[in-house]
Amino acid sequence: MEKIIMYSDGGSRGNPGPAALGVFIETLHKSYGEYLGEKTNNEAEYAAIIFGLRKIKVLVGKAKAKKTAVECRMDSELACKHLNHEYKIENEKLQPLFLEVWNLMLDFGAVKFVHVRRELNTVADACVNRALDNHKKQDQMF
Repeated sequence: MEKIIMYSDGGSRGNPGPAALGVFIETLHKSYGEYLGEKTNNEAEYAAIIFGLRKIKVLVGKAKAKKTAVECRMDSELACKHLNHEYKIENEKLQPLFLEVWNLMLDFGAVKFVHVRRELNTVADACVNRALDNHKKQDQMF
């Protein structure tokens, strides 16, 4: 089974506040950042995981995705422990996001969630900050 390593990160300036996601698919040498609007940090973390899994499915194709193991690395301890069934999801806004991730997992051969130190997630973090900074620059133009 082919293995793909994905790093994801979400950030919010204000929590809640302007938020963005960042995804680095290391195995495929692809990185993405996207502005999300007003979100909490945890909502942005989940959005990044969802975005990354969807993007991998598109990049490798539906048939190959079923034969692919994805290792999702993140610096969000909360999201990782939710997805590994170590923490109960008490925030009602996160529950549908959790279910969306869970449903996306069915598209792959296997999906694993791994917590990493912030220093190991710098590419995805840079994508978050770039998306937030670019959105701020666009706001200042108008």
